[in-house]
Amino acid sequence: MANIDTAVANIAGPSIGADLHASEGAVGLVVSGYVVAFAVLLITGARLGSSLGYRRTFLLGLTVFTAASLACGLAPGTATLVVARFIQGAGAALMVPQVLSGIQMHFEGRDRLKALGYFSIALSGGAVAGQLLGGVIIAADLFGTGWRPIFLVNVPIGIVLAVAGRRLLPADPPGHRDRLDLGGVLALSTTVLLVIVPLLLGSERGWPTWSWLCLLLSVPALALFEYGERRAASRGSRPLIARPVLGNPSVRLGLLAHGCTSGTYFALLFVLALYLQGGLHKGPAYSGFAMVVWVATFGLAGPILPRLRRGVRWMPVIGCLVLAVGYVAVLAYLLLDGTAGPLLFALLGIGGLGLGITSNTLIGAVTSSMSSQYAADLSGVVATNAQLSGALGVAIAGSTYAALAVDPSRALEVVLAGFIVLTLIGAHAAHRLVR
Repeated sequence: MANIDTAVANIAGPSIGADLHASEGAVGLVVSGYVVAFAVLLITGARLGSSLGYRRTFLLGLTVFTAASLACGLAPGTATLVVARFIQGAGAALMVPQVLSGIQMHFEGRDRLKALGYFSIALSGGAVAGQLLGGVIIAADLFGTGWRPIFLVNVPIGIVLAVAGRRLLPADPPGHRDRLDLGGVLALSTTVLLVIVPLLLGSERGWPTWSWLCLLLSVPALALFEYGERRAASRGSRPLIARPVLGNPSVRLGLLAHGCTSGTYFALLFVLALYLQGGLHKGPAYSGFAMVVWVATFGLAGPILPRLRRGVRWMPVIGCLVLAVGYVAVLAYLLLDGTAGPLLFALLGIGGLGLGITSNTLIGAVTSSMSSQYAADLSGVVATNAQLSGALGVAIAGSTYAALAVDPSRALEVVLAGFIVLTLIGAHAAHRLVR
């Protein structure tokens, strides 16, 4: 559900604007408000899992997300919808990190790899559903409700999941709960907000002065967060992010490789839609279908990896290289042909498989590099790293494409060349991680 609601709002944007007579900026807030709240609160949500209990926090996040989805679907005006979308993003930030934390707490070795495989299927399934069902549901105009069912469908699903979660999720173990570092929450949330908002909104507005000012202010905000974390550790308190986590070389290398590769995916989603719709004049449905093969092959990697008996250790490197080959193949296709068709979709599938292998094995390597007592820290850091990398990738790739948009094929070729460089950097980091 969390993945679907990232995508469907983009598809529903024009319909929401027309129905609610909303300005372009207001529609932008409907789309980006969810992502902002989600990205800003991921680490806080993960730490609340260790403070309140993973099961309890997951069910709380699910309840908030479901209630906010109902509010979105019934929103009488733009202001209500924007507020509900922020709350929905906050609910997702409480809910999502507990999944990875739970996997770390309850699975080891090959079982963990298998669980991460199911995790990737959920991500892939959500992405496919977001790409395909959003447009279909809106076009169906069920009972004259237009875009509203894309949010209302979460309500019955959320109720079923809440019942299942209460029955099936392992109970939170009794014992001491860490107090939440509220100063760290405020400092880190401010830092992420100062980074994510200009990355999401600055590029599409031509990088106004406020966007550069926000990015500049994020540096002292990060320094203030680091100072507060050091003070908390020196006093014997529990920092928001445990000091050994970011000091672990395996974690840093894994985050670098994961950020380089996942950032190219989010950027590809954005620029490929621009190329297909603006450059080749294809429809939104065609553009959405183009990435279905990618996200489907991404999900295939999950069930395949646990069956491998040899070479699992080197899979993060192999995944990065397969992703690079996918980008090289798409670039070669554009240089030789430049049109869109089944072959382009198939070549995108190579990249999806590479990203699936990379994502599964890198998350597995990072979470296995430390004991389960750091599960919440690792869950929050991994998820936030992916969101920030994605926003940065979209901002840089989108600006590059816009600057060269006079020749759409050339613009996409330059962007793809950058993706190849980033995946090779990721492969190098992954090699250092596993050697």
